[in-house]
Amino acid sequence: MPEVYLSYNTIVSAYGFDSHAAISQISNAISSLKLINDKSILPDPFYSSQIDRKSLDDNFKRLNAKEKYTTLEKTLITSLSITIKNANIQLNDRVGLIISTTKGNIDVLEKYSEFPENRAYLSVLGKKIMNFFGFKNEAIILSNACVSGVLATAMAKRFINQGTYDHVFIAAGDLVSEFILTGFQSFQALSKEPCRPYCKTRSGINIGEVGASILVTKEKKHLNKEAVKIVSEASCNDANHISGPSRTGEGLYRSINSALNQANFTADKIDYISAHGTATNFNDEMESIAFNRAGLQNTPLNSFKGYFGHTLGASGLLETIIGMHSLQQNTLFSSLGFKELGVSKPLNIITKTKSQKLNTFLKTASGFGGCNTAVIFEKINH
Repeated sequence: MPEVYLSYNTIVSAYGFDSHAAISQISNAISSLKLINDKSILPDPFYSSQIDRKSLDDNFKRLNAKEKYTTLEKTLITSLSITIKNANIQLNDRVGLIISTTKGNIDVLEKYSEFPENRAYLSVLGKKIMNFFGFKNEAIILSNACVSGVLATAMAKRFINQGTYDHVFIAAGDLVSEFILTGFQSFQALSKEPCRPYCKTRSGINIGEVGASILVTKEKKHLNKEAVKIVSEASCNDANHISGPSRTGEGLYRSINSALNQANFTADKIDYISAHGTATNFNDEMESIAFNRAGLQNTPLNSFKGYFGHTLGASGLLETIIGMHSLQQNTLFSSLGFKELGVSKPLNIITKTKSQKLNTFLKTASGFGGCNTAVIFEKINH
């Protein structure tokens, strides 16, 4: 089977409209979370990271769209247009498209929306993105809770390995909306302050929004400087509960173990873990158990939720892209907000951004319904 790589990428976020804008701020431990007071989506003030709508509209206008698009569609198209342009790949029948999202255009169901209700169907979202760029193949929609973004990279690898495509573009995104905020509020999971993953005084999550896109390819001529190889990937559902993670970390442990075995790696071969780290009591505790069971308790680990909040179906791809830049820069970024370990098992939380020689990293994600995914990436010698 051919080797498969992640390459050109674009993050559209509160930090700006390219990946380097986000990496620059993360390098300086600057969060994009802000206190938002928007009673149209939540009665009480809440911390969130939101894309500037005026800047988004200004950037989108340059693309000369022929019809009206939703905010999420604009975000995904803006990100993907930059990635496709930089990759310089003709969109023929050997090129696939994966859209990763948890709730898609759910905001069109809210009372202020100017779009018809059928725009909320994920298949319609896929067709809008596909048709805008002229992809020859139908968009594949991947909506598997919070593992969607990183699972998309695993699925792209499989499509290329089985010969379906030579290249796959992934676009991932979710927005801050009334539906999502009130949903997490009903779980009493929203924090009234910036989130602190794995910290003893953590009090829940913040919800954020981004649009991220990336090229997955088997051709080395299409690699950029931070490109990485997808070494192995695995996904396991522990079927524990619709919203509660396994108390033993079973699904995440099995995903990590399968990825290590597939790569023929021992745990000490992993230089860094980009973890899920939502800052909820149950998720962070479950992860600590799973990482210890996998022998990764001493491996440097961080969560990026303190920078962006939880960006749902985009989080896994967003954090994978940042991990790529970590490897390229030989830099471990701090896990923002962490002060004192608040889980039952030891973890090596990165408390300060520092230089360290890096060759591999493990990206994990866990989500509602018991889904778990683990992917191992490796630096390429250009």
